[in-house]
Amino acid sequence: MSEEICFLTAAEQRAAFIRGDIAPSEVLQAQLERIHTFDPGPEGIGAITEVLEKTALEQAHHADERYARARVRDEQLPALLGITVATKEKHGIAGLSLSQGLLAHQHVVATENHPIVDRLQAAGAIIHARTTSPEFSCATVTHSPMWGVTRNPFNRAKSPGGSSGGSAAALAAGFTTLATASDIAGSTRIPAAFTGTVGYKAPYGRVPGAGYLAADWYRGDGPLARTVADTALLTSIMAGAHRADVNSWGAHGEDPLSENLPPLTGIRFGLSIQLGDYPVAEPVVRAMNTVVARLRAAGAEVQEVELPWTTVQIRETYLAHFGQILAPAMQQLLQHSAEEQATYTKKFIHRALQAAETHSLIDSLQLDNRINAELNRATEKIDILLCPTNAMSWLEAEGDYLDGITLRGRHLEHYWEGHMTSPFNICNQRAVMNIPIGIGEAGIPIGMQIVGQPREERKVFAAAQHLEELLGFDSRATDLPQPQMSHR
Repeated sequence: MSEEICFLTAAEQRAAFIRGDIAPSEVLQAQLERIHTFDPGPEGIGAITEVLEKTALEQAHHADERYARARVRDEQLPALLGITVATKEKHGIAGLSLSQGLLAHQHVVATENHPIVDRLQAAGAIIHARTTSPEFSCATVTHSPMWGVTRNPFNRAKSPGGSSGGSAAALAAGFTTLATASDIAGSTRIPAAFTGTVGYKAPYGRVPGAGYLAADWYRGDGPLARTVADTALLTSIMAGAHRADVNSWGAHGEDPLSENLPPLTGIRFGLSIQLGDYPVAEPVVRAMNTVVARLRAAGAEVQEVELPWTTVQIRETYLAHFGQILAPAMQQLLQHSAEEQATYTKKFIHRALQAAETHSLIDSLQLDNRINAELNRATEKIDILLCPTNAMSWLEAEGDYLDGITLRGRHLEHYWEGHMTSPFNICNQRAVMNIPIGIGEAGIPIGMQIVGQPREERKVFAAAQHLEELLGFDSRATDLPQPQMSHR
């Protein structure tokens, strides 16, 4: 039973808590046991930077008492009361580390909560663990000199992706019920795809950020979960205008699945397996074709969508952007540090600054505008665009990919060209969700992106809900071999 309750959805847990079948403290204890058993050591998952056991247990027992009282008298309970959430370490918690995986920042402590942390706590969530990321969240694998290697629960030789790899791996391994993530080039959707979980990138500003880099229009924070309904629940808690972020917008507390769903046959789907010229691995192509066949068999309209993009064009666009904003910020934050950075961090900064020498900020905006205009034209007659999340089947857990990656006989100069996510950070007013659609090579899940029209969230959630029911997928990595126990 202890393993089973680790993987209950938030909706299932809340119903069981209300009935008194199980208590929040039981779920927490089971998940903590699973963390202590499977996370540490060189063969462990390595998803957790810090376990907040003492405060989490106190909060869980308090939640036990509130549910018990509510069974004998009416009491309005917060939406996430007693539900565990693992937060990405970059989502600051006052008084705790805010290193972002950097040895140079290992002594930095958050002076205030990130806005989404405030909202999680107000909703009664139990933040029991904090999760790993690569340095500065600037890689799509998750390893760093500070935290070591984070491994995929489905195959520990492979990466859960990045940069929110720790959060995604923790979900797939049953360490938590919900998790937080961030996304500036796919950092939510990439690890969701590689771990068989659901990851949502909201339109820019829909979820409030923290600090001056929240003004970067490629970025955003968001939820990870094991089902579309849980993702919608967590989105309702995180999203909405917040005074800490002047670019945040929209209502807070709205469930994007709360209204009646349009029927599957009422959604006009478009399909682009290659998004132009991405060299998509054969198992991914087969999985996408299976989705299309299932949709058409269910009576849904699916039409082919042609895009003129090349991976070189997309790479040129995002590196120009990062060369004007993110890389100079990273360089500034590291200028007085004697600590060594990961090789991927140094390579990212170098490449982005190199791009900035060629492309001015105005050039970068023009490149962005071209990509947006091309997507707008291509999707004019559809509601939802379907495409893969990753062109590749997997990444090595300890890989750096400094010299690029070869897919289907074609060498890509930058390994990010093997992910099909960054076009929708360039076009960051669009809601995009990853859902799992199958298992590919090396036992690693395959993910698909559901891309909406600008600022159209509800139709993305509706399509995702229909597809989840149509396809079905078990995102629980329950069969974890016992690791050698040596704590990091």
